[in-house]
Amino acid sequence: MNPDHSSIGRLSTRLLRSLALGVVGSALAVGAVGVQAGAAPEPAPVPQRWQLDLEPGVMHVISVDLPKTGPQMFMYMSYRVVNNSGQDILFAPSFELSNGQGEVVRSGRDVPQAVTDKVIESLQNPLVQDQIAIIGEMTQGKENGRDGVVIWPVTDNNPQSITVYAAGFSGETATVETTGKDGKKQKFVLRKTLMIEYHAPGSLEGQRAQPIEIASQTWIMR
Repeated sequence: MNPDHSSIGRLSTRLLRSLALGVVGSALAVGAVGVQAGAAPEPAPVPQRWQLDLEPGVMHVISVDLPKTGPQMFMYMSYRVVNNSGQDILFAPSFELSNGQGEVVRSGRDVPQAVTDKVIESLQNPLVQDQIAIIGEMTQGKENGRDGVVIWPVTDNNPQSITVYAAGFSGETATVETTGKDGKKQKFVLRKTLMIEYHAPGSLEGQRAQPIEIASQTWIMR
């Protein structure tokens, strides 16, 4: 018997936050499509499961003077999401940023509340929500769309590239089976994820007044 929307709505806020932070990854294996070892899974040409309409924004750089550390740089990206999937969705997005040198950082990590407050104030949008406040059931229709913002600390002032991986906007998953060095088989769950690549800006020091534009965006399995 499938759970109805009222039972979904009773899921605890703690579980939803865990989904957004990538802690409850095993839950995403439900209904996954099996993929043999060595295959390179790609998203279905036509979505087979629910998918939200995500409109990512440009990347901004901001410097915030913090009490304990002094001036520190952060990057942030706002976005708009609309549910036209035909069903209400339990919405728990997650965002990761790669600098092209092997470092991947989850949004919100090591971001003080004072920085979040300043970024939201700078957006001048009373409806924008941070990555925790935006979690919850998302009803259908353009009028119920949501505006969100995600923030990362700058750990490299001269990134080779800037790539954001946005997950939680599609219900499509795939399982990949691999064989380790010990001969044991392992399974990994991949989620349909929007890969957003930004133009490499060079030094971020000179980008505080200029937004970093999107170069490309592609759905991948990750």
